[in-house]
Amino acid sequence: MTPSRIILMGYMGSGKTTVGRALGKDLNMPFYDLDWYIESRMRKTVKQIFDERGEDGFRVIERNMLHEVAEFENIVVSCGGGTPCFFDNIDYLNQQGETVYLKCTPEVLHKHLSMGKTVRPLLLNKTPEQVKTYIEEQLQVREPFYSKAKHTVDVTLMDNYEKIKISVAKLKETLGIA
Repeated sequence: MTPSRIILMGYMGSGKTTVGRALGKDLNMPFYDLDWYIESRMRKTVKQIFDERGEDGFRVIERNMLHEVAEFENIVVSCGGGTPCFFDNIDYLNQQGETVYLKCTPEVLHKHLSMGKTVRPLLLNKTPEQVKTYIEEQLQVREPFYSKAKHTVDVTLMDNYEKIKISVAKLKETLGIA
């Protein structure tokens, strides 16, 4: 039996959007990326919201949009990397559906983020060495929140399409979906 809400969380660069989109397609369920949803509803990029309102202002908007999306039925959602770490979001997410922490090493996160094309407001103007240090420090702060997810799936090896399919299969197995 497929859960009505599958909610993916993890640090930026862990593959939440990539895996979420593939899982949604595999299960024939709509996929929502919370950051994209925020951008669509606010008609601004996450970076613009950060620039205008700061991180605190963004987190309030993020929480409100999370409560909208988490009411939808039969969906796969990927949260922003910080979403579970603010307010009571992690407890709320656990009440709303099957939460999954996509876990991988700081080295893999750094590699994914340096390859990515997405603007990450929290990483702007940092050297590669500063980014690596920042990731390691942030993971220590966020890990206690991520680890409250109902499930954890190691996605360390996910650098091509075949490995993404393997990650989706691991996720389905973890959730008990045939």
